[in-house]
Amino acid sequence: MDAALNAASAMGAYVLADRGTWIGFKNNSDLVIAVEGEVSTTKHSHVKKHLGQAFIDWITGPDGQNAIRSHNIEGQQLFFPNVESNQLGKRAA
Repeated sequence: MDAALNAASAMGAYVLADRGTWIGFKNNSDLVIAVEGEVSTTKHSHVKKHLGQAFIDWITGPDGQNAIRSHNIEGQQLFFPNVESNQLGKRAA
């Protein structure tokens, strides 16, 4: 994740990062948090909420959970998805 943050800093780009990495990241002088928490579509009418929801649906759905589960380095699983099938409908609601 640090490498992604460094790349975003070097390119003047956006990156999606977790809070723990951000807090521990020491090279963030050029970076700022652009969005965190809920975004009000009333206040920010340009936000494409449907695309954000599509990402949420994918990452918490079977394909996203399989992508998380199958990510590995040298055959070692790095991440362990924890969205249970009974939570999927609740998260998308």
